[in-house]
Amino acid sequence: MPRHPETRWHVGDVVVHRIDEVALPPETGAWLLPGATPELVSEVPWLAPEFARPDGTLRAAVHTFALEIDGLRVLVDTGIGNGKTRANPAWHQLDTPYLDRLTAAGFPPDQIDYVILTHLHADHVGWNTRLAPDGSWQPTFPRARYLTSRTEYTYWSGVEMEESRRQMFRDSVEPVREHGLLDLVDVAAPGTEILPGLTLVPTPGHTPGQSAVVLRSRGESAVITGDCVHHPVQLAHPELCSSVDIDPEEAVRTRRWLFDEVARSGALMLGSHFAAPTGGLVRRDEGADEGEAGDGDGVTDGVKAGDGDEASNSDGVADGTGAARYRLLAADGAR
Repeated sequence: MPRHPETRWHVGDVVVHRIDEVALPPETGAWLLPGATPELVSEVPWLAPEFARPDGTLRAAVHTFALEIDGLRVLVDTGIGNGKTRANPAWHQLDTPYLDRLTAAGFPPDQIDYVILTHLHADHVGWNTRLAPDGSWQPTFPRARYLTSRTEYTYWSGVEMEESRRQMFRDSVEPVREHGLLDLVDVAAPGTEILPGLTLVPTPGHTPGQSAVVLRSRGESAVITGDCVHHPVQLAHPELCSSVDIDPEEAVRTRRWLFDEVARSGALMLGSHFAAPTGGLVRRDEGADEGEAGDGDGVTDGVKAGDGDEASNSDGVADGTGAARYRLLAADGAR
């Protein structure tokens, strides 16, 4: 297995660390983004070699982000986890040194204060728990408050889930709730501030209650995407949807809104599944002045309902129906 060098970005006074779990196999891209054919990928030359292989298959990864803000240690998403029974072979019964990497970056599990779950999918909640000697699943971060959107938890609590998803809830979500560590947050436009400089912004479509994480410090900003965007190819083709998007049309609207906001504000984008270098600046690719980055403090005010001339839906996500396309200017640990 290749080495996993620590990658980090400075956002004002906040240092964001990428904590690697696993690189995903080539077949993941075709399953996750079936519209991203090798032919289409080859027409986006800036994707290679970091985000696409020579044969046009996509590079993707599972990692989390750790940061310290206002004196508190925060983990954004928790990956797949070890020893979990999963239907996806790439996620099944993993045995990775993820916790060692997290500790080496300065975030021992017993010193995490907040765990933010962008949404409740198996590759974002797995390290919520780990297997105890008695065979039970126990919270990995025992002093942390685990936060997710109330809309997200309510949706999954009320929908009929297939057995593989019920298994994930049994081993990675419900133990946290049963230990009294799960907090449900009302995330609404233009965003809900959780800590000074850390805001959750609703980004529905992939799941109904998915949130992105916006960081602001000293006039700089960054957005951790969650799964409203899975791969940089979606910057060039925002209409590409994941095979597991619950509401594809809303996912496209959310994605177009996010790309436009990040491009005009100059915020750093950190992709939750982007292969290294993972972070970068978004620029319009068609008919735009590439030098026009905003001088604001990031994703300006979260989701702005009715911003400018754009219509907006009831969730506050602007009606992103434009044809603009974008590219990512990679920033490997530099900011």
